[in-house]
Amino acid sequence: QLQLVESGGGLVQPGGSLRLSCAASGFTLDYYAIGWFRQAPGKEREGVSCISSSDGATTYADSVKGRFTISRDNAKNMVYLQMNSLKPEDTAVYYCAAGAEEQLFRLCVLWSLDEYDYWGQGTQVTVSS
Repeated sequence: QLQLVESGGGLVQPGGSLRLSCAASGFTLDYYAIGWFRQAPGKEREGVSCISSSDGATTYADSVKGRFTISRDNAKNMVYLQMNSLKPEDTAVYYCAAGAEEQLFRLCVLWSLDEYDYWGQGTQVTVSS
């Protein structure tokens, strides 16, 4: 079964940190660009960060630049999202998704949800005092 599974979410105080993990099973991430998305209640799903498979190039939403860092470990078939200086407005369900590297521009710049082939079930991140 081909699937992505996120973990690492939880409750954290403003200014705190969390590291989300995205694990793939049933397929290798080597040839996929990986995006992190989030969806807050009543809002549309939005792109947060993305990383290519070929050269590790990354993109970030303006709202998280300088605070979040995406990385991947192809040997472990894992992708991570390190989130620092968290704010209440970062509260959302976070999803990882995999899409074909050939669609890198649509995946990581246009954040085209339909171009992603696999999605995880999401992990809740709540930033609150």
